[in-house]
Amino acid sequence: MSERADLIEISGLRVVARHGVLEEERRRAQPFEIHLVVESDLAEAARTDDLSHTLDYGKIVEKVVEVATGTSHLLLESLAGEIASAVLHHFAPTAVTVTVRKLRPPIAADVASVAVTLRRTVA
Repeated sequence: MSERADLIEISGLRVVARHGVLEEERRRAQPFEIHLVVESDLAEAARTDDLSHTLDYGKIVEKVVEVATGTSHLLLESLAGEIASAVLHHFAPTAVTVTVRKLRPPIAADVASVAVTLRRTVA
């Protein structure tokens, strides 16, 4: 990657899905929040003001929702990894950072949420 890091951020994407280790979590849908930071060279888009020269964040959101509401995962790590792989494969950024936050974690403590963050780059 060059010295300049051009980023597209998608914050607070909420989905209702069935992920978790406990059977109850996979049986009853619960809220998740996803945050993405997508790294790509955005110089041409900045220069031309043309959507075809950037990564369409609307299409990225559609793909992330498709993944997050698709196959059930036991671990947030696995879900975040699948989201990162899908974004890298379908949109070809230089890197993506994915945070998946479980808003109602099934633990016996007053916790607002738990989250996992993964960063993946083009191999």
